[in-house]
Amino acid sequence: MKPLHLAALGLALATAPAIAEKVDWTKRTSLSTIGGYIQGNPDAKTRLVEYISYTCSHCADFTNTAEAPLKVNWISRGTLNVEIRNAVRDRYDLTAALLARCGGPTKFFGNHHTLFANYDAWMKQVQTYDSKERPAATIDAAMEDIASSTGLYALMQKRGFTGAQLKACLADRASREKVLAMTQDAWEGAKIGGTPSFAVNGRLLPDVHEWKALEAALPPARN
Repeated sequence: MKPLHLAALGLALATAPAIAEKVDWTKRTSLSTIGGYIQGNPDAKTRLVEYISYTCSHCADFTNTAEAPLKVNWISRGTLNVEIRNAVRDRYDLTAALLARCGGPTKFFGNHHTLFANYDAWMKQVQTYDSKERPAATIDAAMEDIASSTGLYALMQKRGFTGAQLKACLADRASREKVLAMTQDAWEGAKIGGTPSFAVNGRLLPDVHEWKALEAALPPARN
């Protein structure tokens, strides 16, 4: 076989169709107008909103079960994006929610899944903390005490945050206002019945609070 002439090779390369680079949509994160964090293709046909509370055991079970299949079968394909919105239930939940927001969109989902992956450990410390009488304190002082006494600071420091960064996240008034606004919208606007709750393309799914039921409500995953 005769070697291919360089000019012909150059022509072949020039006229070959460009190969589209595959996008890893699981690494695409953004902030919604209400303040929730979104993972996935912003133009996905299916938009899933998760209303969660960090002190909710059912939310922990859901997140730990659903994270992998959602990423592999929907988010990575660009067919669905997920938005996490807070539905705060108590001061511990608020503390965890503010710490989860440390670092913005690029850090949020790692923080979010870390809090739920270690749910049992830090919630045991919450129970011990809650059983002891505490002196009256401002909300800022109370959240700092909660974070340092229940293992939340230690957990987030393993994620690479410094103590000063974490304190700043708890003291961030704008972030707190976003979390509280989402909470009000969840309970009074969307009128969720509990956590976790889900909405698909703006429609709240009644009586859907766990992965199997949610999976059945999503478009079929492509194999």
